[in-house]
Amino acid sequence: MTSTIKIPKFGLNRHNKKSVAEFAADVLRAEHLGWDCAFLPDSQLSSRDTYVLLAAAAQATKTITLGTLLVNPVNRHPSVTASSISTVAELAPGRTVLAMGAGDTSVRLVGLKPAKIKELESSVNLIKSLLNGEDVEVGSALPAYLEFAQQVPVWIAAGGPKTLEMAGACADGVFIRVGTDVKNIELSVNKIREGAEKAGKNPSSVKIGAVFHTVFSENEEEALLMSKSMAAGYYEYSPMLINNLELGWNGDHPDELKSKGLVWPDFHHSKNLVDSGKAVDFLSEKHADAFSLRGGPNQIADQLVKIIKDSHELNINFEYFVLHPIPNPPMPDPGEQAYIERIPREVIPRVKELLMNL
Repeated sequence: MTSTIKIPKFGLNRHNKKSVAEFAADVLRAEHLGWDCAFLPDSQLSSRDTYVLLAAAAQATKTITLGTLLVNPVNRHPSVTASSISTVAELAPGRTVLAMGAGDTSVRLVGLKPAKIKELESSVNLIKSLLNGEDVEVGSALPAYLEFAQQVPVWIAAGGPKTLEMAGACADGVFIRVGTDVKNIELSVNKIREGAEKAGKNPSSVKIGAVFHTVFSENEEEALLMSKSMAAGYYEYSPMLINNLELGWNGDHPDELKSKGLVWPDFHHSKNLVDSGKAVDFLSEKHADAFSLRGGPNQIADQLVKIIKDSHELNINFEYFVLHPIPNPPMPDPGEQAYIERIPREVIPRVKELLMNL
C-alpha cells in the first residue's frame, strides 16, 4: 500500500436503557472493554430521554466518545437540540457528537412525517451556527443566540443520493448505511464529495462513518438467513442499492410478504429474523454478503479488513464504524459471551493486527 490505512474508531449503538443509571454503567463497561464510541438513538416513546442518558454516561466515563445516532428535526426544535447537545458537551468536552437524520420510528409513532431534505439541511445549518456561538436570524424580534455554545461536530446519517449530496454540503461528517459492498460505499461517498464541492468545501474535510448490520453468529445457516433478512430490509426502503449491484429481486415484494403476515414491522426489525430470512430465502449469498457482516469473530474481522482495504484503495478512509448487533442482544446482557464483550475482545484486535501487517 502506498499510504497508511486509517483504522476506524469502533462504536456500539445498543446499550442497556432500563434506567438512567444502568445506561451510564453499560457505557462505562463499553469504555473499559475498549469500545471507542457509544451512540444512542432518539426515540421518545421507547427510550428514556436521550440527553439525560448521555449526560449520565458523560459523568460516568472519561474517554469514550458519546453521541446521538440519530436525532431528527421533527420531534425537537433544532434550537432545543443545540441546547441539549451543548449541555452534554460541557460534561464530555471533545468527545461529543451529534448525528441527525430525517427521522423514522420516533416520528411515525406520534403521527408525524419524517423531515424533507430541505428541512433537515436547514436544521443542521441552524444547529451548527448556534453551536459556533453565532447570531442566527430565525424570524423573531432578535437573532437567536446560544449563550453556552460548545463546539460539537454535526453529522448526518444518510443513504439516498440526494440526502448524501446535501449532507456533504453542510455536515461535518456523514454516516452511510448502505451495506458492506464497496461499490455502494463508493457511490455514496462520491455523492457526499459532490455535495461538498458544490458548496465550495474541500471534499476531504467531510468525515465518513459507516453503520454495518453485524450478524454475529457461528451458526452458519441461521446467520445466512438473518443476513438475507437484512438484505431484504435494504431493498424494502432503498431498492436502488440492490439495483446498483445488479443482484435482482426474484420474489414477492416486501410489502406483499408483510401483508401475508410473514414479516412485521419490517425486515430489519422482525422479532424473528430467521423466519423473516426464510420468507426471502430466494435471495442468494451474494445478497446477504452485500448488506451485512456475518459469522464468527474471525469472519467478521476479515470482512471488516476487506472493506477498509478496498475503500482505502478508492481514497476512502473511515472515521467511525458502528457495528449494529443482529439480532439485538438482550438488555441487560451480562457475562463474557455478551456482544459488548466479545467484539472488542475477539474482533477489533484482529482487525487492527491484520491492518498493521498490510
